[in-house]
Amino acid sequence: MATSAATAAAATCRLFSFNPASLSPLKRRPSFLFPALAPTLAPFPLNSTSRSTHSTTLSPQPSSSSSGDDDPDRRRRRSRRNVVDVLEERGLLESITSENLRAACSSGSGLRVYCGFDPTAESLHLGNLLGIIVLSWFGRCGHRTVALLGGATARVGDPSGKSLERPELDLETLERNTAGIAATVNRILGKSSDGDDDDDGSFVILNNYDWWKDVKLLDFLKRVGRYARIGTMIAKESVKKRLESEQGMSYTEFTYQLLQGYDFLHLFQNEGVSVQIGGSDQWGNITAGTELIRKILQLEGAYGLTFPLLLKSDGTKFGKSEDGAIWLSSSMLSPYKFYQYFFSIPDADIIRFLKVLTFLEIEEINEIERDMKRPGYVPNTAQRRLAEEVTHFVHGEDGLQEALKATEALRPGAETKLDWKTIEGIAEDVPSCSLSYNDVLNCSLVDLSVLAGLMESKSAARRLLKQGGMYLNNCRVDGETKRIEAEDIVDGKVLLLSAGKKNKVVVRIS
Repeated sequence: MATSAATAAAATCRLFSFNPASLSPLKRRPSFLFPALAPTLAPFPLNSTSRSTHSTTLSPQPSSSSSGDDDPDRRRRRSRRNVVDVLEERGLLESITSENLRAACSSGSGLRVYCGFDPTAESLHLGNLLGIIVLSWFGRCGHRTVALLGGATARVGDPSGKSLERPELDLETLERNTAGIAATVNRILGKSSDGDDDDDGSFVILNNYDWWKDVKLLDFLKRVGRYARIGTMIAKESVKKRLESEQGMSYTEFTYQLLQGYDFLHLFQNEGVSVQIGGSDQWGNITAGTELIRKILQLEGAYGLTFPLLLKSDGTKFGKSEDGAIWLSSSMLSPYKFYQYFFSIPDADIIRFLKVLTFLEIEEINEIERDMKRPGYVPNTAQRRLAEEVTHFVHGEDGLQEALKATEALRPGAETKLDWKTIEGIAEDVPSCSLSYNDVLNCSLVDLSVLAGLMESKSAARRLLKQGGMYLNNCRVDGETKRIEAEDIVDGKVLLLSAGKKNKVVVRIS
């Protein structure tokens, strides 16, 4: 039965949960973020190393590693190390599809490796950080890396580790999420492994919507679907669990592994990518890709590597749907709160986190572990190092300094000179209120402390003042007669009142 191109395209929309109105390219996306790659479902050429002339290198960012990468000798030593051995030593290796990958990583020619990130939220979260770190390790060991944004696969939803089908995203949300994640990944990885500007194309960001948007259903079934074995697809752990559940699994979700598998095929064929990495829950999707490459292109040399999931102490994954998710974007979680999370990691987990989340040498981590067991060890010293290293990697030097400044501002008895940004950085963690400028200016500190809710009564405020326990912007106030002056209002926007060393209130000037 003849089927028109329009009918086939419409069928593709239904199959992959595409909104027909959104089949045009993402019109508002920045062109430098998402290279326009040519569709590749025409007969597959057998050249596995051909490069698309449209791939784009992202603008470089300053180095965000504080782990000694400014040492040229250390950089050279790392670039000669076998990345698989490095990952295994640090507890970042779960499985590889073939031991040949270890040999390929030592060949000296360098591989190209990718990790996928579906834009299902506006920011990546701590659970995604391991993928970024493993990509970074490949780069530091002399390989080229690709971050693949799932502009197409996010419309379908990965069933791996999910008990319910993911809600469908509208186009505006998908665009916003994609741009946000691209900015985050580029900020962290958009640099060469030695911290210099990435002018050699060693890291790029691609979007799989660029090749999926023109795929026709009949072409896909003919070129890819015929090689997919239903028994193998059903046997995937993520599929088996969903099929056994009360809700079951939609056909849309069932196709996800083929979409991700084809992504690997496309990147292998057109971008010279020979390694896909992902969390251990991605094993089935990754092997779907290596199988398609072997069957369709009749070529070997495609590898998969998985790393253990980053788990909470109760064994559950770090997700983005639970309250208190540890986001990687500073617009969703301040560098201060990000830093504080790692500062509060229990001693029992600290060494494991230092190994998997930082680039400190194993010898240095072992020394930290020995220090923790020695008499006179200062509590939280290891936590402070972890927090500094991870915050620097994710948020850069500016983010780390912001976090340190805010941390110092909340330290009991701190005398840090505060600015508006620092106070705002801690506002979510202490009580706050809004008062007009006229209500605050010339108001006595006694009256303001009651008005802002810091003290229950004026008499209690006076007693505290006499005892030397009242602070304005971290400066001790000794007299009852103190009134708020214009220069007391930090940057004309906020005040920080403290009763004793721990009770604080942020007063925003409206």
